[in-house]
Amino acid sequence: MDPAEVTFLGAGVNHMSWVLRLEKDGESLYPALDAAIAADPEGLGRHVRVQIYKRFGYFPTESSEHFAEYVPWFMRDDAQIERLRIPVDEYIRRSEENIGFYEDEKRKLAAGEPFEIERSGEYASLIIHSMVSGQPRTVYGNVRNAGLITNLPQDACVEVACLVDRAGLQPTFVGDLPAQCAALDRTFLNVVELTVRAALDGRRDHVHQAVLLDPNAAATLSPEQIEAMVEELLEAERDLIPESLR
Repeated sequence: MDPAEVTFLGAGVNHMSWVLRLEKDGESLYPALDAAIAADPEGLGRHVRVQIYKRFGYFPTESSEHFAEYVPWFMRDDAQIERLRIPVDEYIRRSEENIGFYEDEKRKLAAGEPFEIERSGEYASLIIHSMVSGQPRTVYGNVRNAGLITNLPQDACVEVACLVDRAGLQPTFVGDLPAQCAALDRTFLNVVELTVRAALDGRRDHVHQAVLLDPNAAATLSPEQIEAMVEELLEAERDLIPESLR
């Protein structure tokens, strides 16, 4: 169907957000989604997202490869990664591709060659356009939780619909997420809080504790393996991190 005829509402935290409402002409499209999934043994090619939807009742907004990184169930071993088609090196591939694009465009600029400029799917240019022109838009932004999602921690970073116009960005109130969705989101907000505290307070032990609490790491590594991995990473990245954490 025409996407312009579909309305939706999502909320949660970055990479762990949920489609709370999916409608056309005021009617829920979730039954149609159920029928599409039931008719396709490949799960629409979105294996992790469909598994999460079946168990938590709401479709996750994030891609399967990203969502799998935030939960403990899908990346336990190579056989499962292959069965669910989780491309664990996808971010490296994208990064290498982006570096190639950047180098090519830098070369063209230096040589005075023309090249096409296309707007990406990112929001920045649209936000700037609405703030300058006054044209109203709705974007999904990551903002401080000042009572927007009432069953997630205050001051955490949450993802909600934001109205944007000449007055700037105005996050919208969500209220409670479904209890099961909020519970899953909170598991990763624990990791986020300890990571932030490690940086602000210079607490190296908080780095270790954050990774110990990371659901994906905890599902695949022992505490001793996690400690060794963190120490190796801290040493490899010592020039990029605060001196207190070196």
